[in-house]
Amino acid sequence: MKTHVAIVGAGPAGLLLGHLLRAEGIECVVVERQTGDYVLGRIRAGVLEAITVNLMERLGLDARLKAEGLVEEGFNLADGERLIRIDVANLTGQTVTVYGQTEVTRDLMDAAPERGLPVLYGAGDVALHEIESDAPYLTFTHEGRQERLDARFIVGCDGFHGPSRKAIPARVAREYERVYPFGWLGILADVPPCNHELIYANHERGFALASMRSHVRSRYYVDVPLTEKIEDWSDERIWDELAIRLGPDAAAQMTRGPSIEKSIAPLRSYVFEPMRHGSLLLCGDAAHIVPPTGAKGLNLAASDVHYAAQALTGFFKAGDADAIAGYAAKALARVWKSERFSWSLTKLMHRFPDDGPFERAMQVAELDYIATSRAAQTSIAENYVGLPV
Repeated sequence: MKTHVAIVGAGPAGLLLGHLLRAEGIECVVVERQTGDYVLGRIRAGVLEAITVNLMERLGLDARLKAEGLVEEGFNLADGERLIRIDVANLTGQTVTVYGQTEVTRDLMDAAPERGLPVLYGAGDVALHEIESDAPYLTFTHEGRQERLDARFIVGCDGFHGPSRKAIPARVAREYERVYPFGWLGILADVPPCNHELIYANHERGFALASMRSHVRSRYYVDVPLTEKIEDWSDERIWDELAIRLGPDAAAQMTRGPSIEKSIAPLRSYVFEPMRHGSLLLCGDAAHIVPPTGAKGLNLAASDVHYAAQALTGFFKAGDADAIAGYAAKALARVWKSERFSWSLTKLMHRFPDDGPFERAMQVAELDYIATSRAAQTSIAENYVGLPV
């Protein structure tokens, strides 16, 4: 098999890039290790920045997003005594949209056949070869056969554990990482949200988040030590803990119900450089991880895809090799700013085990400053809604 661009990974990043390239008439094939049902079964974030919404609009795949997505004009920080509302729309003139990552993936997946985007699910033993040449290729097994896919470029959209990043030689690799001493215990339930906007809560018992997927489906989180086990957390225990951490006003509006999904996700900040080596480009979690505080993961992947699509289109349609050469610098500039925001919001809203009275006093002072400063709120709003691409 031959194509212009081989894309590894059929999550939202890989599918979005494939659709953008096909819209420009550029041949590409997406190779995915898992089945389509497995990909759709992964529960992920659901707050979309303008960049993600705009890309779906550009592709004409935003009908369900517009019909079912919830436009959010602000969000809240809770400090145990009050809600500090960040009026994103007023401060920036923009909004975010609540629409599950699973639904974005479904929209992209469903449109692939009619848009002429080949997606090979269930591809095993994917390996990248000759990425430092102008003729890289993939090898993998598919439907019981050994396959080879030759391309001009390979784009790794295969997440943190995929083979793409590992194909870059160690001699050029640089890794930056911060592992956090807690995870987020999440519960998904078919109940109405306790507030029409997200609430990030800093309580003496720990962090909590009240969010939603729709008017009738809610997603809640509490932070827990990494030693905790999901089987020790009954639905009742989680609801009780949420009611305490979110405060009495939110608790009074909270509807309890059986969980349809529970999990504990570890938190880390991670960046890999370079995001391009030879004929290989990296997008999304293959190159960086952000803690979920601030909902940057999917949106950062979307901005990577935006830059990658621009670069590849420039190369194939205008012969612009400089577009490929400039991809990593453009992508990383936005990556590091998003990493900074997610890291700072995580530090502000969580109690770290090693923190003492001074660190807690700094959190209190920062939250009080945010509550009384339009400038501080504007800075948060600009980062939350998404920095320009």
